[in-house]
Amino acid sequence: MAGRKRSIRFKIFAILLVPVTALVVIWGFAAKLTIEQGQQLLRIQKVYDDVVQPVGDAINELQNERFVSVSYLAWRTPALHTDLEAQRRKTDAAAALLTRLSAQARDETPPAMWERLEDLLRQMKQLDVLRGQVDGRRLTRLDTIEDYSAVIETAHQVYDRLMISPDMDLIEQTKALILIDRSREVVSQQSALVLGAQAAGRMTQDERDAFSGMVGKRRLLYQLGTSQLDDSLLKQFGMLNSTSVYTSFVSLENDVIARVQPGRPLPPEAIAWPTTAQALARQLTETTDAASAATAARAAPLARGVLMNIGLVGVLGLAAVLATVFISLRFARTLTGELTTLHQAAADLAGRRLPDLVRRLRQGEDVDVAAETPPVIQSSDTIEIENVGRAFTSVQHTAIEAAVGQAELRKGVNKVFLNLARRSQSLLQRQLGMLDGLEKEINDPDLLERLFGVDHLTTRMRRHAEGLIILSGAAPGRGWRDPVRLYDVVRAAAEEVEDYLRVDVDVPHGYSLVGSSVTDVIHLLAELIENATVFSPPQTRVHVIGESVARGFAIEVEDRGLGIPQEELAHLNARLADPPEFDLADSDRLGLFVVGRLARRHNIRVSLRPSPYGGTSAVLLIPQELVVENETREPMVERLARPEGQAPVLALTPPIGGSGKSSLPRRVRQANLAPQLKEERGNPYSSFQAGWRRAQEDS
Repeated sequence: MAGRKRSIRFKIFAILLVPVTALVVIWGFAAKLTIEQGQQLLRIQKVYDDVVQPVGDAINELQNERFVSVSYLAWRTPALHTDLEAQRRKTDAAAALLTRLSAQARDETPPAMWERLEDLLRQMKQLDVLRGQVDGRRLTRLDTIEDYSAVIETAHQVYDRLMISPDMDLIEQTKALILIDRSREVVSQQSALVLGAQAAGRMTQDERDAFSGMVGKRRLLYQLGTSQLDDSLLKQFGMLNSTSVYTSFVSLENDVIARVQPGRPLPPEAIAWPTTAQALARQLTETTDAASAATAARAAPLARGVLMNIGLVGVLGLAAVLATVFISLRFARTLTGELTTLHQAAADLAGRRLPDLVRRLRQGEDVDVAAETPPVIQSSDTIEIENVGRAFTSVQHTAIEAAVGQAELRKGVNKVFLNLARRSQSLLQRQLGMLDGLEKEINDPDLLERLFGVDHLTTRMRRHAEGLIILSGAAPGRGWRDPVRLYDVVRAAAEEVEDYLRVDVDVPHGYSLVGSSVTDVIHLLAELIENATVFSPPQTRVHVIGESVARGFAIEVEDRGLGIPQEELAHLNARLADPPEFDLADSDRLGLFVVGRLARRHNIRVSLRPSPYGGTSAVLLIPQELVVENETREPMVERLARPEGQAPVLALTPPIGGSGKSSLPRRVRQANLAPQLKEERGNPYSSFQAGWRRAQEDS
């Protein structure tokens, strides 16, 4: 759509104007007054069918079981026990039906109502305890009435949490009927109580007090319930109040309160009390059920009105939706296409172009910033989208320019590292040559020992200089053409560590390392051995063990320090397996960067794991293509005894002198050193000369 450009605000307003007007006026009103009411009516009907009615059946069966239980406790005849067992089966059947039906209405039942329903089902499952006490006659009649009444009270609490309808008049009438139903429950309690008293011929003080409380409670509940009924429903209960059954029951209540003396025989008319109470309970049940049916019938017109509203809303809503779709699609299609193009361009920039550019910069390629920053979006007829496209283009240009600047800075830092390291390496190499010449000229043992210390310190300095070269991405200058024995490689690495006297080397002599990887493997091992000596107590040993394995040659560096936490160990292994880009801010982990770089350069696997002694073991797996098996084995060597603090002494086995006593042969400097290492210089083993000289003097 070329021509006049419109703002995104205008387009959104045009898209939403018709839907908002139609849906707010029609759907908002309809959804609130119809759909929710329809859903609520469906939920109410479901709850009424699967919860309310089954709970009522359970209440009736519990009341009957209470009455029969009191009868059994009063007369204790086998026939009554048979009736009691039959009634218990009916109660259990009602509980099972309630459990099954209520599960179907779980989602429709209000949470508070469902909580009380679960309490009721749990108490009904525990009725066997109460029944056992009744069978064993361990309860009084009054205790039995109270225990059953507690379960029935929970059932009535289920009713208390029922929301039968959004209509307030129906809610008020329903609550009134629930109060009347509670008064019917009290009548049932009174019936059971007077039955037991009739069987015993007298009433205890506790029973009389309980009956008096029941009278007050029954009359209060009945009065509260009937006072809230409207005229049509109240008329039914007014007719009940005028019946002889009701008046006889009221007289019964008055007689018990006025004439019954605790512990004394009941008056003659007491024989009719249970019959009167049961008759009133039946009358109350019939009247309450009729009133409930009349109340439920009032909800039918409400339901029909809801259905009519739903139909009306459906027609009007459909018309509004069609108009909305027609008007919205025209503007939304263009706007959606523009936003999609912008999104795809931004996603391509973030997901492909920028990462590819950074990768090329890390590889040292030159990047033309102008060529790499084309416009993210060419043109748009929406002002805001075009502005966002320009902003993305600007961000793209800034990001690429910053990446190029960082790459140039990194190159400069690497050049500085490399230049300084090469200079230091050259000076240290010259210093090692001078020290080598001095070692040949000096015979004073003490001075020679101190000179060896400077020699060893210089060797370590050379290794650190090589570390800078490695971090800069270059390779150290020294190297070998021919294979070098792995034993000599490991010993050379140990000699580049300050605390080399604590290092024990156990590597077979029958394997060599290709010359192109000797320098890097020595450096790599030296870093790991130094780390092991630094992070372990000074009185412990560091063991370097090597052996041939199926995939190459394995070398393990084990210390007996405090170890590394498991999370930190996993983090270090991840960095060794995939070395990250060197970060100048992470200067505490230079050794880790160096080890990772060297291992990746030669496809060597380095991993850390806990040592059985509590420390840490570093395991190197040198690939098979870097290991050469020697044709002939080297002579067996053994470690001779040495004074505390001196370097180890190596000797041929066995060293037999002319006098028949064991003596050391005079050692020629670098005679047992690998020829390839001689080319570099024998200085890594110069510290052994001091130990050899001391051993010679001691012997």
